[in-house]
Amino acid sequence: MQTLIQMIIRLVAAIAAAALAQFGVDVNTPEAEREVRRMADCTEQVAELTAPPPSHNC
Repeated sequence: MQTLIQMIIRLVAAIAAAALAQFGVDVNTPEAEREVRRMADCTEQVAELTAPPPSHNC
Protein backbone atom coordinates (compact mmCIF):
# COMPACT_ATOMS: atom_id res chain seq x y z
CA MET A 1 0.00 0.00 0.00
CA GLN A 2 2.82 2.38 0.86
CA THR A 3 4.46 1.62 -2.49
CA LEU A 4 1.24 2.56 -4.30
CA ILE A 5 1.07 5.86 -2.41
CA GLN A 6 4.70 6.64 -3.25
CA MET A 7 4.05 5.88 -6.94
CA ILE A 8 1.05 8.24 -6.93
CA ILE A 9 3.09 10.96 -5.23
CA ARG A 10 5.86 10.59 -7.83
CA LEU A 11 3.30 10.70 -10.65
CA VAL A 12 1.73 13.88 -9.25
CA ALA A 13 5.18 15.44 -8.83
CA ALA A 14 6.13 14.57 -12.41
CA ILE A 15 2.90 16.03 -13.75
CA ALA A 16 3.38 19.18 -11.69
CA ALA A 17 6.97 19.55 -12.93
CA ALA A 18 5.81 19.12 -16.53
CA ALA A 19 3.05 21.69 -16.06
CA LEU A 20 5.39 24.20 -14.43
CA ALA A 21 7.98 23.65 -17.16
CA GLN A 22 5.44 24.98 -19.66
CA PHE A 23 5.65 28.34 -17.87
CA GLY A 24 9.44 28.33 -17.63
CA VAL A 25 9.67 27.33 -13.98
CA ASP A 26 12.58 25.01 -13.24
CA VAL A 27 11.86 22.78 -10.25
CA ASN A 28 15.20 20.98 -10.33
CA THR A 29 17.86 22.28 -7.98
CA PRO A 30 20.80 23.70 -9.93
CA GLU A 31 24.15 22.04 -9.49
CA ALA A 32 26.99 24.09 -8.12
CA GLU A 33 28.88 25.84 -10.87
CA ARG A 34 32.35 24.54 -11.46
CA GLU A 35 35.12 26.96 -10.71
CA VAL A 36 37.54 27.54 -13.56
CA ARG A 37 40.96 28.93 -12.76
CA ARG A 38 43.49 29.99 -15.33
CA MET A 39 46.98 28.70 -14.77
CA ALA A 40 50.02 30.91 -15.27
CA ASP A 41 52.25 30.14 -18.22
CA CYS A 42 55.07 28.01 -16.85
CA THR A 43 57.39 27.82 -19.86
CA GLU A 44 60.00 29.89 -18.00
CA GLN A 45 59.92 27.50 -15.06
CA VAL A 46 60.28 24.49 -17.33
CA ALA A 47 63.30 26.06 -19.01
CA GLU A 48 64.96 26.49 -15.61
CA LEU A 49 64.30 22.88 -14.62
CA THR A 50 65.57 21.20 -17.77
CA ALA A 51 69.22 20.37 -18.27
CA PRO A 52 71.22 22.60 -20.62
CA PRO A 53 72.19 21.10 -23.97
CA PRO A 54 75.46 19.14 -23.95
CA SER A 55 78.59 21.02 -24.80
CA HIS A 56 80.52 19.81 -27.87
CA ASN A 57 83.75 21.48 -26.67
CA CYS A 58 85.02 18.64 -24.49
